[in-house]
Parts: sequence; C-alpha cells; structure tokens
Amino acid sequence: MIFPATAHFHPIVPLAWALRAAGHEVRVATHAGITDTIGAAGLTTVPVGDTEALRHVVELSKDPGLLGELDSGLTLDTEHADDWETTWLRTVRSLSVFGHALDDLVAVCRNWQPDLVVWDPFCVPAAIAARLTGAAHVRCLWGQDNVAWLRARAREQAGHSGPDEILARLMEPLLETHGLDYDDELLLGQWTIDPSLDGLRLSTGLPTLPMRQLPYHGAATPPRWLDERPSRPRVCLTLGVGGRGRQLFAETGVSLTDTVTGLSTLDIELLVTLDPGQWPADTRLPDNVRLIDYVPLDLLLPSCEAVIHHGGTGTFNAAVAHQVLQLIVPMPFWEEPANARHLRESGAGETIEPAVFSADALRDGLARLLRQPAYRDGTRKLYEEYLLAPAPHSLVADLESLTRTHRSTPTGNTT
Repeated sequence: MIFPATAHFHPIVPLAWALRAAGHEVRVATHAGITDTIGAAGLTTVPVGDTEALRHVVELSKDPGLLGELDSGLTLDTEHADDWETTWLRTVRSLSVFGHALDDLVAVCRNWQPDLVVWDPFCVPAAIAARLTGAAHVRCLWGQDNVAWLRARAREQAGHSGPDEILARLMEPLLETHGLDYDDELLLGQWTIDPSLDGLRLSTGLPTLPMRQLPYHGAATPPRWLDERPSRPRVCLTLGVGGRGRQLFAETGVSLTDTVTGLSTLDIELLVTLDPGQWPADTRLPDNVRLIDYVPLDLLLPSCEAVIHHGGTGTFNAAVAHQVLQLIVPMPFWEEPANARHLRESGAGETIEPAVFSADALRDGLARLLRQPAYRDGTRKLYEEYLLAPAPHSLVADLESLTRTHRSTPTGNTT
C-alpha cells in the first residue's frame, strides 16, 4: 500500500519484483492516478482512496510546477532537532492525508485476504486494515524513519505508551469506527524494512530488516546517445521528481541560466534533467550542455562521473549504487541535510548550503570534485557501506518467516 507519489512508489519496485520472482502474488493498493506508473513496472494496481487530497498528491507527481508549494516543515535533522514538536505536528498532519482510504483498504484486505501487507509510512490505515483482517504487516521505508524517531520523543515526553494529544487526533477517529485501541504497531508496523545506509539509519529500537535500495526510477527506452562513450566527463544536474529540489533557483535567487552557463565553462558534458521549456528561448544553450526531459537515473548515472542534486534520498542512493561522485545542495524537505552531511563525512563528495549557493560556488565545487582523487576513495567507501545490507531477494525468506509468525485472527469490528 503506497502513498500515490512517484518518489514513494519507485523504492518499493525491486522488493515487489523479488516477491513476485519467489512465486508470491503482489498487488499495489494506491490511488488510481498512478496506475500507469505502476503498470509500467509490471505490477498490478488496486485503486483506493479517490479523495480530493490524494488527487492533489498525484498531481504533484505529474506536474513539477506544483512542487513550489512544498516547504521544509517535515525536515528532520536529529543533530539539530530542538523544535521537534513542531515537526511532529506537521508530520502527523501529513499522515492524515491517506486516512480517508481506510474503508477501501479494509474492503480490499477482506476480499483478497493477503498474508502480508507491506505499507508506506504515510499509509497508516494499511496497518489498521491488516489488524482487522489478520494479515501480518510491515512498513517499508523510502527514507529516514522520521515518524518512528519523532514518535519516540513524543512518547518519552508524554510519559506513557498511549497516543499523545497530536497523535490521538489522527488515530482515534480511525480506530473507534472499527473497535480498536491504539498501540504503536498501528503507527510503526510489526516490523520495518529500512533501506537507509548504516550511517544514516536512525536508532528507533524497532525490529528492523535492513535492505539494499536497488535503484529503480521508472521504465523508459534509453536515448541512443546514452550508449556513446563520452569524450569528456559527463555530469548530471538533476533536481528530482519530488521534494523541494526544483525550488533551488527561486530560493537562492540564482538563475538556471547562470548556473548552467557557469558549469559549462568546465571541460565536461553537462546533462540537465529539466523540461526544455524551462530554458529561455532567447538564450543560447552552451555547446557542451544537453537538456533532457526525463531519463531514469538508473539508466543515466552509469555513464556519469558526477551528479549535482538537492540531496533527495532517491538520487543519493542511486549515485551511491553506481559509485558516482556527488555534489549536493541540500533543499530541506525530509532528510536532505542528513544525506549531505553523511556524504561530506564519508569524503564522497562536496556540499553547498543554499544560503551560500552561487553559480561560481557550484562550478568551483564541481571542479574540485572531478580533480581530487580522494573523492573517489570516499565514493568507494559509501558503496561498501551500501553493500552491507542484503538485496531485496535475500529478504524474501525473512518476510515469509515473519509473516507466519505475525499472522493473527481478525480482530475489531468484522462488519
């Protein structure tokens, strides 16, 4: 059960494939608006939750221009979390968006009788549907486990295991209808699949299965030029398909054209993954720059020396998996500052804070990144950390065993 956004769906695809390859039937329950995206991955959609709020989430994935309405209110940096209560409030409000899908999810589980429900952290009603129908259930993260970390702080402050006032406003209306009492499994799962690198995985005390995040960024036919060996270092500038990456230029006051023109003075081939219409028609595109609409990163990055991005987990993990140098300008939305810090501390790349971002700073940072061999050593170190977690197919036997252990008798109101 997946939050209907591209950045939430892509991370679960390799695990879904692994389960299918092991002989299990897999269906993806989410809003019908991303059926084409799911079908392109060879998976089956079960439509749920056709509400105005979820339709808007779908539009955010399809129209990057709408991403400008996002802000940094969900960002959690555990090293600077003095205002964690405000972040908790904003996070719980975000969890409520999927609440109206509960009845649909319960109906799906009662009709189909799944043995295991794998659910997105933003799809809390999935845990309730699993409890009501006796299915085992596991959260599958797509990034840092902000929800569990914040819940632990809230529980510690409240001094009891029940929901704090903020969480109660989300959970009680969902549970009362079905005759259930709150416990943390209904927010945090019976266990959690975590694709974070060891150095980025938050300490939550929850039963967790680490998983290597194999990169998948959509189905596509690669352009022919991508198979040609570049004559100079190929560098990708991408601002992601979710989060606040595309707000970089508006927030910093630095223009796209100045940024690209500055980078083009280096002896590189620059790929810019933005819509061609975003480049001013009256401005000449430098000869060593190619604007590309969208090519999945798992197809694009293997031919690249470096990638410049906003710190999103999907791009970060793909770069680690392909051992590509990274230059991050972290645009806070969920965990971007933590990704940037881990990159820097691993010696695998450069970071530039948005407050000091400029076209010159970006060009100079990229020049250092490509010139200094030590960054290559750091990239290999990150890749070795990435390999510590098992690939999705290696988790299947564990999931089967845990499912046998956690399946239960249906509970709550059964009608």
